[in-house]
Amino acid sequence: MKLNEKNEYWSEKFKSLNLSGVKLCSKEFDGCTFEKCDFNEAVFERCNFVDCEFIGCNLSNVKMDYSKFADVCFFESKLIGINWTKVSWPRLLFNSPVKFYKSILNDSSFYGLALQDLVIDECKAHNVDFRECDLSNANLTYSDLSGCYFGNTNLSSADFSEATNYDIDIHQNIIKKAKFSRFEAIRLLDSLEIELVD
Repeated sequence: MKLNEKNEYWSEKFKSLNLSGVKLCSKEFDGCTFEKCDFNEAVFERCNFVDCEFIGCNLSNVKMDYSKFADVCFFESKLIGINWTKVSWPRLLFNSPVKFYKSILNDSSFYGLALQDLVIDECKAHNVDFRECDLSNANLTYSDLSGCYFGNTNLSSADFSEATNYDIDIHQNIIKKAKFSRFEAIRLLDSLEIELVD
């Protein structure tokens, strides 16, 4: 099935589609499931995804120009190099419109976004830009956050349980009531320029 046949898709399942480099404009997907589809370097322009699931998909370097997401989950998918700031986010968010589970989010940017309750669970998220974000109540459990950028980021009540390799300056970010695993939380002391001795 080609996705250029019509503009609206409801409760449909797409499996093993190769849409690498394809440009999709003004498409509406409601309650759809994408499984093992390849969207590498595709362009989603003014598309609308509502209550959709991406399972085992490759969305690396996808351009999300003015597209909208609501209740969209990504499972075991590859989402490398995505600029999420190009998405058309609603002005008022009551919870995060996207959730990531066991996925790869390396080299992506969420700069300046307000994504309270964002879920990045058991993910590999290297060199991701979270500066100026509101990630209050976010769930980042069991994720590898090596090289991620946090600056003026609201992480209040965020859950970093079992997350690893993060570098968070406690003077430049809000971490009130955030949860950290005991041994990994020692990393938070790096910004204090103190020396730990046995």
